[in-house]
Order: sequence, then structure tokens, then C-alpha cells
Amino acid sequence: MLTRPRGERPIPLVGRRAEREPLDRLVEDIRAGESRALVLHGLAGTGKTALLEYTAGRASGCRVVRVSGVQSEMELAFAGLHQLCAPMTDHLEGLPAPQRNALRTAFGMREGPAPDLFLVGLAVLSLLSDIAEKRPLLCLVDDQQWLDGASAQVLAFVARRLGAESVGMVFAARVLGDGLAGLAELAIGGLPAADARTLLESAMAGPLDVRVRDQIIAEAQGNPLALLELPRGLTAAELAGGFGLPGALRLAGDVEQIFRHRIEALPAKSRRLLLLAAADPTGDPVLVACAAERLGVGGEAEGPVTEADLAEFGTRVRFRHPLVRSVAYWSQPAAQRQAVHGALAEVTDPRRDGDRRAWHRAQAATGPNEDVAGELEHSATRARARGGLAAAAAFLERAATLTPDPVRRTARALDAALAKFQAGAFEAAQQLLTVAEAGPLEEHLLARVDLLRAHLTFVTSRGGDAPLLLVRAAGRLATTDPGLARETYLDALSATMFAGHLASPGGGALDVARAASTAPQPLDVPRSPDLLLSGLAANFTDGYAAGVPPLRQALASFGEGMSADEELRWLWLITEAALHLWDDGRWETLSARYVHLARTAGALSELPLALSTRAYMLLFTGDLATATSLTDEGRAVAEATGGNIAPYSAMALAAFRGSRAEALALIESTGRDVILRGEGIGAAVATWANAVLHNGLGEYPEAMAAAHAALRYQQYPSMRYPGVANWAAAELIEAAVRSNENDTAADICRWLTEMTGASGTNWALGVEARSQALLAEGDVAEGLYRKALVCLGRTRVVTELARTHLLYGEWLRRRRRRGEARDQLRTAANMLEMMGLEGFAERARRELLATGETARKRTVQATGELTAQEAQIARLARDGLSNPEIASRLFISARTVQYHLSKVFAKLGITSRTQLDRALP
Repeated sequence: MLTRPRGERPIPLVGRRAEREPLDRLVEDIRAGESRALVLHGLAGTGKTALLEYTAGRASGCRVVRVSGVQSEMELAFAGLHQLCAPMTDHLEGLPAPQRNALRTAFGMREGPAPDLFLVGLAVLSLLSDIAEKRPLLCLVDDQQWLDGASAQVLAFVARRLGAESVGMVFAARVLGDGLAGLAELAIGGLPAADARTLLESAMAGPLDVRVRDQIIAEAQGNPLALLELPRGLTAAELAGGFGLPGALRLAGDVEQIFRHRIEALPAKSRRLLLLAAADPTGDPVLVACAAERLGVGGEAEGPVTEADLAEFGTRVRFRHPLVRSVAYWSQPAAQRQAVHGALAEVTDPRRDGDRRAWHRAQAATGPNEDVAGELEHSATRARARGGLAAAAAFLERAATLTPDPVRRTARALDAALAKFQAGAFEAAQQLLTVAEAGPLEEHLLARVDLLRAHLTFVTSRGGDAPLLLVRAAGRLATTDPGLARETYLDALSATMFAGHLASPGGGALDVARAASTAPQPLDVPRSPDLLLSGLAANFTDGYAAGVPPLRQALASFGEGMSADEELRWLWLITEAALHLWDDGRWETLSARYVHLARTAGALSELPLALSTRAYMLLFTGDLATATSLTDEGRAVAEATGGNIAPYSAMALAAFRGSRAEALALIESTGRDVILRGEGIGAAVATWANAVLHNGLGEYPEAMAAAHAALRYQQYPSMRYPGVANWAAAELIEAAVRSNENDTAADICRWLTEMTGASGTNWALGVEARSQALLAEGDVAEGLYRKALVCLGRTRVVTELARTHLLYGEWLRRRRRRGEARDQLRTAANMLEMMGLEGFAERARRELLATGETARKRTVQATGELTAQEAQIARLARDGLSNPEIASRLFISARTVQYHLSKVFAKLGITSRTQLDRALP
């Protein structure tokens, strides 16, 4: 509600029927057990706050909690979120440990590693859901545009993940920014003329001339705040139609200008008191009074402020409207703003509120001040420890401005750029990096600049210039920090593997590997990352066989003497090394470890890649059901966090299943998107998946063309990229033989055998024997097929085994050995059907039919009309996960999980989780 001057009754909300209806529905929905989010947006004074108050008044039976953005608190991490959650902290014990610890760390209630922002978001979602178990919860967020960055991100995240929690969230913001895009919205404009007239007349205590009324309404343009504020500058005679009307009546349509005039009319000390209150975001009247005393402002200054209805000083300092705070602060000269911040800094307890004191001191500084800059740097350290990277960046940016020493100023600007980068503010990081480059840079700082610019390039594009920039940074670090230099060379190899054929000149795999070969040697016994660097570099410079021994040592020693964070940093590369060596055992172990560590650490930026890596392992082991669950989870993480990883596992799943339309759509979109991002590895994976799809469907010329493209993207034959080159070569040999292109197949087979022979694993030798069998004749071919079956039967890669049974059966049928062919083809069909490789299974059934046996397609049990999310939740529940565990995986609340499971049970006609195993295919 909008209020009259102090002491009068509130003015009821006038009109707004169209705006009230969706708010009424929102309250009704949360009472009914559903969750809703709505964004009210419009210019200042249009009545957004009044509509929030209306919603609170309608929410009988609901718990109502509020948060208001405060402009001067925008740099304090989680300040807004703490407003919202402070009354609920007694419920933290009910949260899963990682979420509880993340929220406590964010609020400074415990020390620990900086929590992932989206893990904090999941904790808040769980907390709100728990609170709503007792009664529906309504969260009102006013002045969202002035929330600190961390709070704004978390609350927007929560609003998007609401499901069946009985939680409502209503945001009021001046503009619908990117952070709230996609949520239901309601634009709040001016009042119609009739409602404007009603509001104006209801606020007037005396007579109002019709001409004056109409002019006020015209000037206000329907803005409720303007309608109430414009008449305050007029005398009773003017309001009643005094002399000189209408020409003498000058009404300013700008509400801010109205407040500015009213503030300027105050006595000097009252203006100083109002400025002081505006500079203090806490609203603590004792703090304001103490600071006022230091400025020589006594209690008598309150009266004029209160009488002008600009603010009131009670148990808290409250402003008439957020605009009053903003105008009171920014309308005063910089010198006066600095003075009030200085007074507030003097009376703020450095132990209890050190960060706010540091910020006040920074705002009070009139020039460079190392003491203040140092204090800001300490505040940045504390903010970073709580996960407030945006706040840390703001502290460091201001610290750099206040640092007198040019070298130290450059270092702090660089630290600020790094904090901006870590917070995901890449454009701001680029700007600060430019500032740092303009200062005096010693060699170690030059290396850090190159390193950060390279990481920025890699994160924003995954390719292009990143490998070369990382190589340059590593070269600078070689003399000042050899250990970091080696890590940076390893990052460069990772970047060039992502960039593939799209790497900039000088950043290709061979160039990077040659540079990495010059890295300073470790002083102690080489650790797994050192061996990984040596092995990958040797693979590109000297050939596959040269890289095998150090890579094998790296795999064997991985994890020894390494922290969980260090393991997580290198797990993608080490799993790629396991795949490159055809080591299915270590690929299985390491991919599981990768997912476990990413989940445990709450490393949501890393988790999608970990899930995709694990899903690929499961594809080859034939566990397509679990691979589907991980793919769904990865999609949920990417949607929740705004990640942009290509749908690698979804694309491969569709190809393995033989789902032509789905696979081709994903392959086309992925191939297009990764090229735009400079992510060459994605183009190779997409064309390999295309080859798998067409081989499964028996469309061999198309498969051959796709496999050729995959190897071309790998820069075959001079470059041997870990991973997909192995698979693409095998697909090309099969497709080429079936297309009567035996010379092409033989050429690729010789290259493949160089790898498989040096590897020597059962997986490698099995694929080698199968590929050679496709090119051989008579007893030689049969011996090779049998060898392939023996070797692959000793591995986890069951899909490779099933496909070998299929190829052997096809070979036997073509030699009219129908009985033996049926045995192999029946085995293949059964295995492929059980795993869900429907394209290859159909190929096996066609072959069986050609032998004279009728092959029946296995009947898949119906799963009703499950939605994608219901099916996803059902699979996870079948796999034994609890509701809270499923909720954590999918970034929803446990209550929403239970809601969807109840619908699953009804659709499948079952009553418990134990029946899911037989009810799902």
C-alpha cells in the first residue's frame, strides 16, 4: 500500500484489477500445493511495491518472507539472500550436508572452500521447500535490480526450479533483465484516468479544483507515486484554484525531481541526516545516530525529514520510497557523500562488520590510500571464501583504484580481473585485464595476464586462440614458476584437443606438443600430471607408441599425493588418456571417480563434462539406461547453470539406439554450434556419431563418408587425437568393406593396428582382430573373428562384443553356413535388443531372416504417458536413489520428486519403488 503522511491511515490500492488477478491466482495455486514465480516490472513509482503489499495481504494462511534490494549493498555478497533466509536458519540441519555447508559458508557461519553458487541455490530451494511443508510460503522480492549479484542469481535460479513445493516468488523490478528472463512476467504501467482521479482525490485532505486535478493527472501520466507527490508542492489556495492558475502551476512529471525539490527544501542538517541514512543500508537507527553525532547533527534534524514524509526514524530507519533513498544520496555533492561514509566507517564495528566498514572507508577516500586498499583486499579474501566472487571482484577493483603504488595497483587490477572471470563476468574481466596491461608489468605479472587472457578465450569459445595464448603464458612462467608452467602446458594441450582443426595458426596440436616438450622438468619424482603432460606431448610429436609408456604410468599413479581439487582438475584429460590407450578398466574407474568428485565438490561447472564422459563409458558397456539418466542429469545441470556444453552424450545415445530423426537433428545442430564456438572436437564427435548411426542402419556409404569426415577433423594421419579417432577408424573400416572400398579399409586398418598393437589391451586387440577379419578370407578371417570374440569377451565393452557377433554372423551367412550364422546372429540380436541398440538389433534380425529364421522383435513394456521428467525421476528411483539424492541430481526439491513419483506410480499402475524395475523397460 501507499501511505499518507505519518499519522494518517494507509490508502487502499486503487484499481489494478487486471494486475490483481494473476497475483490472486498465484496465491491460490501455492495454497493448492503448487509453486509459482512472477515478475512485476515497470518504472519507478508505478505501484509495484503496492502490489507486493496487496499480495501479502491476500496470503492468509501463508508464511510471508521479504527481501528488498538496497543500492548501496549491491557489492556485499549474499546480503539480499541473508535478508530472506535469516528467519529460517534454524531449519538448516534438515538439508543434505553439501547444501547445508554451502549455505553456511555463504552466510559466513562457517569456514570452508568457496561454495558453488548453484549449490547455494539448490540449498535455498531445499530450505524453502522444507519451510513450505508446514504451510505455503510466499517470498516477496522488492527492488530486484538492486540486489547484490550473488543473491540475484540464486533467487532467479530458485524461481526457475520451483515445482510442487507450495512456494510462491514475486519479484518487483524496474526492468526485466536477463537474470529474470523466461519467468512469467507482468508489466505494470500507469493507472487509467478514472483510477488516477480516484487515487488523487482519496489522498487529498482539502478541496481540489477540477482544473488543478486534471492538470496533475495529465502531468503524472498515471504514475501513482507522482499522483501522490505532485500536490505536495502546492499551497492550499493553489489546490483550490487560486490566482494565476493554470499558468502558474508548474508540475514536474519526473518523480525523482519532485523528491529532489523536497530534499533541497530541508534545513542543511536534515539533508545531512537523510544522506547519512541513505548511505547506511542496515537501517540501524543507533548506528545512524552515532554517525550523525560525529558530523555535528543532532536529534532535532529528524523533525523536518519526518514532516516532509521522506523517512521515519523508529526501530528502523525507513524511507518513504526507495527513490527517496536514491535521490537523497546521489543529489548531494561527492564531498558530502565521502564525509558521511567516513562517519559511518568510524562507528561500524570492524570485528562484527568488517566488510561494510571497509566499503564505507573506500567510499570516503578522496584519493589513493594504501591502508584502505589493503583493508579492501582483506575483505575480498573473506568474500571469496564465502563464494562471493562478484563482491570480491568489486572490493579488488576499488582497491586497485585506491592503490598508490603502480606495481601493486596493476597486481590488484589483475586479481580483480581474475575474480570477475571466476564469477562469470567475462566482459568485466576483459576490461580489468586491459587496465592491468596498461600498468607496469613484471615478468611474472605478464605471465599471469597471458594466462588469464587464454583462460578467458578458452571458456568463451573453447578453441580458436586459447591454445596459443596458453603456450605463451606457459613460456613466460617457465622461469618464474616451473610447476605452474607445466600445468599451463597441460591446459594448452587440453585446449588444442578441444579446438581440433579450428585452432589458430601456431596453436595446433603439433605446435603445442612441441612447445610442451620444452617444459621444465619436475624437481622431484614425476607425478601423474607430469607423466600425462609427457605422454600427450610424445603422442603428437613422436607417434602413438611413444606416448604409451608415460600415459600408462600416469594412469597407474593418478590420485597419489593429489587433493580432490587437483584430481578434479585433471580428470577429463586422464579419462581421455585411458580411452586413448583402449584401457576400459581404468576408463570405467576414472569416469566414475570424475562424476563422484564433481558431485561431492558441488563443481557444477565441471559436472556436465564429467557426466558426459561417464555416459560414453556406459554406452560402450551397454548400459544405455544409466547413460540416459546421466545425460538427463547433465541437461538439468546445464539448464540450471546456463552452461553451454554440446549435447555429446545425447547425440551418441540417439546414434547407438538407431533413432534416425533424433540423432540427425542433434548431429546437425551440434556440428553447426561447435564450429561457431571454435570447438573442433565437437565436429569430430558429431561425424563419428553419424557413422555409428548409419552403420547401425546398414547405410554404409553414408557411414563411410561420416567416418572419413571424423578422421579428417582429427587431422588424420599426421595427428592422433586421443579418443574419438580410435572409434572413427573402426567405423570407417566396417563401412568401407561393406561399400566394397577395401583399399580404403586396408589403409585405415594399418594405421589402426599401429595403435592397437602398441596398446595391447583386450579391447584394442579385439577391435584390431575384428577389423582385420573384415578384410581377410577363409580360415584366416574366421580365426580373427574368434580371436576378437575372445578378447572382447574379457572386457567391459559389451557393445563391441555384440557388434562382433553380428559381423561374424553376417560373414558366416554369406558363406552359407546358416546354422552357425543363426547362433551368432541370435546372440547378437538378443544382446543388442537388451542393451537398446535398436538400429544394430534390426540389422541382426534382417540377417536372421535371411538365414530362414523368423526373428521376433522383443516387446518393450509400455510405460504409460510419462513425461520426460517423470521418466528421468523414475529411472533414478529404480536405480535406488532417495528423493533428496534425486533432487540434488536434477536441481529440484525432494517434495517435487515425490510429487512426480506419485504420478509415475499412477501411470504405471504400481504402488511402490520396488516395482519400478519391472515396470520400466
